Amino acid sequence: MQTRLTQLLKIKYPIIQAPMFLVSNVAMVTEAMKGGIAGCIPALNYRSLEELRAAIKELKANKVEGGSFGFNLIVNKSNIKYKAQLQVICEEGCDFIITSLGSPEETIIQAHAVGIKVFCDVTDLRFAKKVEQLGADAAIAVNNEAGGHRGNLTPEALTRLLNKELSIPVISAGGVGCKADIDTMLSYGAEGVSVGSPFIASIEAGVTDDYKQACVDYGAEDIIMTERISGTPCTVINTPYVQKIGTKATWLENLLNKNKSLKKWVKMVRFSIGMKATENAAKKATYKTVWVAGPSIEHTKAILPTSEIIKNLVNN
Repeated sequence: MQTRLTQLLKIKYPIIQAPMFLVSNVAMVTEAMKGGIAGCIPALNYRSLEELRAAIKELKANKVEGGSFGFNLIVNKSNIKYKAQLQVICEEGCDFIITSLGSPEETIIQAHAVGIKVFCDVTDLRFAKKVEQLGADAAIAVNNEAGGHRGNLTPEALTRLLNKELSIPVISAGGVGCKADIDTMLSYGAEGVSVGSPFIASIEAGVTDDYKQACVDYGAEDIIMTERISGTPCTVINTPYVQKIGTKATWLENLLNKNKSLKKWVKMVRFSIGMKATENAAKKATYKTVWVAGPSIEHTKAILPTSEIIKNLVNN
């Protein structure tokens, strides 16, 4: 399974263990590296820069041949920690950075200066061409089967379009839960895949057993879109609590979003409230269950070690 992604990151299999808010951690990524794939953690999973720095040092110590690790940065104004997080990552070093929800220009400049590769989340051709012009090393094509914040195009449509128009590698994100899915994405022209939801139900994942078991008990038909987490449509498991609170932004949020001077602040407040709700559901027992996941949980049949999930992805 050698592709341009395996060559870029010096990994055995063309798979990135996708960065997931609250779910991804050092233990998961360490096992990902041992399994011959790349692992990625959202920088926002760490409350302080000291914790982020410690995690990088631990991952560097745990690194093995055939695996690699990186961090995800939210690069828009809603993340007030972004510049400091980027500085720490560049100081300590890692194999790659994945940027989301904003311009990657500053990240690309600083990361490349210290030899870190930068992959950028994209959902359409316009933005994909922009990040390529800025010097991105790969485009992560977030399709309409991705968990969390997803795109609008199908895996096939988006992957084929970007592969045709870009010279940098295209990594398909969304809709992968087994080896057949990986083979399908590669047949569309992808150089690799980003896989998230199947790893939620891993023993190493840093969330409650209830969250993990939900990924076993629910399936693709139970995934719906909500605007109630970050203000941007996001996929979640359709639990009774999600049904109770609804999936649309409130009338007040819609009104304020029409005001250009207030729109940014409304999104920041909604993002903060939504992330706190997600954290509460992921970290402790609560009736307010807002569990982010994608339709690929359809293939999740049990809570397993990360190593077993990787074996299933590359062999079954």
